[in-house]
Amino acid sequence: MLRDRIADEMRAAMKAREQTRVSTLRMLMAAMKNTQVEKGHELDDEEVVEVIAREAKRRRESMDAFEKGGRAELVEKEGAELAVLQSYLPERLSDEELAALVDEAIAETGASSPKEMGNVMKALMPKVKGRADGAAVSAAVRARLGG
Repeated sequence: MLRDRIADEMRAAMKAREQTRVSTLRMLMAAMKNTQVEKGHELDDEEVVEVIAREAKRRRESMDAFEKGGRAELVEKEGAELAVLQSYLPERLSDEELAALVDEAIAETGASSPKEMGNVMKALMPKVKGRADGAAVSAAVRARLGG
């Protein structure tokens, strides 16, 4: 399981004294534990990937905010944490792969106008979970439906 792999790699990072990796994986383990408590059951790999994706998104948002504030050292720290988190996420979708999945979802739902965007998103999001940002998916669907 992914959760066990993360715990093992955290122990290895502790032995190797890789401080950034240790602190990032500790934060991730805590986030997984909180999510587990909220859901009331042991997390499966798909749910662990959701937690990792959420934490990665937080790092990207923090990097943007720190960049705007001129805090280069914090941008660098968040970037290092993001790199650790991304090593556990599935490969990101390219623009072409995302466009192909959007076209497939539109054909599947028979959508033809921006009013039907919700149906397309409902069909598409499970296919791209953890592999594409929701805002990028939404923008791609909106562009294809002419909205």
